[in-house]
Amino acid sequence: MAEKKEVQGSCESCEFYVYDDEMDMYVCDINLDEDEMQAYYASGSKRCAYYRFYDEYKTVQKQN
Repeated sequence: MAEKKEVQGSCESCEFYVYDDEMDMYVCDINLDEDEMQAYYASGSKRCAYYRFYDEYKTVQKQN
């Protein structure tokens, strides 16, 4: 599900923030089921509970 949300950090640093070629824009690419999405919208929170800092070096460290 491609939903854009306000996040606790910058969207650009979130691992779920990806470029969608079909939409020609960056989107939040986290898959939520219907209940999770409803709970998120009902909370009214401006903080994203799904925000994860993207660290490209984390993957490299695991390969060594």
